[in-house]
Amino acid sequence: MRAPIFVLGLAAALLASGCTSTPAAPATPSAKPSPTYVVPAGTARPGETVITAKPVVDGQMRFRVLGFQDGMPSVVGSHAEWNAKGQYARVRVLIESTDRTNQKFDAGQQLLVAADGRVFHVDDFTQAIKRQPDEIPVGSFVRMEFDLWYDVPKDARITAIRFVADPPLGAIGPSKGVDVPLR
Repeated sequence: MRAPIFVLGLAAALLASGCTSTPAAPATPSAKPSPTYVVPAGTARPGETVITAKPVVDGQMRFRVLGFQDGMPSVVGSHAEWNAKGQYARVRVLIESTDRTNQKFDAGQQLLVAADGRVFHVDDFTQAIKRQPDEIPVGSFVRMEFDLWYDVPKDARITAIRFVADPPLGAIGPSKGVDVPLR
C-alpha cells in the first residue's frame, strides 16, 4: 500500500517542481486608439486633379497636396481678370504646424518643378488677385488650406511641388525642401 502512495507523491512532486508550465502573464488592456476628427470631404473644382500623395514634413511643418490644375489661360478674381504670360497652375495645399511654437509659412519658397528640372516660384500678382496668402504665421498645431498660384511657360510640364519650411531650431543651413509628385 505504501508503494502506490509513494508513486503518487513522487509524481505530484515532479509536476510541482518543473514539469508545470509557467502561468500566463495577466492580459494587459489594449490601448484605445486616439479619437480622430471628422473633417468633411471637399469637392474638387472643375478641371482639378485630386492628388492622393501622402503628407510630407519639412522643418516643423506638414504639407499635403489636395489638388492640382494647370493649363489655365487666365484667372478671375474679385476685382480683376488677368491673362497668363504662359499658363496658370494652381496647387491646393493643406499645411499644419507640427511644433509647440508658431511657424512662418512663406508661399514664395514653395516651388513647382517641371519635368526638365526647371523650378518656378509662386506668382505674387496672381496670389493677390486670388486673395491667397503670401507669408503668414501658422500657430502651434494649426492647420490651414489654400491655393498656391503659378504662371509658368506654356511648354512646362509640371511634375512636382517642392515644399520648403523654416529649418527646425538648431539646424545648420536652410532646408532643401521635400518634393511631392503631382502626376
